[in-house]
Amino acid sequence: MVDLTVSAGKSGYHSGEVGGIVPETFRVVRALLNRLDDPLTGKCMKELETELPSYVRPEAERMVALSGHEMCKKYKMHEGVEYCSQDDLIEMYLNNTWRANLSITGAAGLPHFSKAGNVVRANTTVRVSMRLPPNKDAHEAAAQIKEKLSTNVPHNCKVDIHGNHDGNGWCMKEPAEWLHDTM
Repeated sequence: MVDLTVSAGKSGYHSGEVGGIVPETFRVVRALLNRLDDPLTGKCMKELETELPSYVRPEAERMVALSGHEMCKKYKMHEGVEYCSQDDLIEMYLNNTWRANLSITGAAGLPHFSKAGNVVRANTTVRVSMRLPPNKDAHEAAAQIKEKLSTNVPHNCKVDIHGNHDGNGWCMKEPAEWLHDTM
């Protein structure tokens, strides 16, 4: 988890005066976040992918057989909203347990919409939380994420990355051979 701040102007300016001149920092943040995950699929950057241990797919099949759609239906959604990978519950399970997932858990620099004016703000900050596969080294992943967020930044905007809340995930070791028959 890191806090990403993108800065452009030294203060906020009226959008009618600087629109198309001063980079909009929220747009730059969006562009940087798209480097971490695909905005349409949610699939995260290749560097965060890991090889699945041999027991994982059979485990996923067993968990789906046990829980079925209850795996996702227990989380209430607005009518018509689809769950991620809802047509392939095994992939949903693997995405939930063995694949990276990006969440933006907070933001700063944005006024409440009821008070927002026509201003190109000086900066935008977002808290970026990346859940990692349990067999991915968190320190390595943090370095890879920081590299993606700070290299070739659009318009050469200034990027500050603060916080190092890196933590490795956990997964059980390969089950003992005698347990395979009980699974």
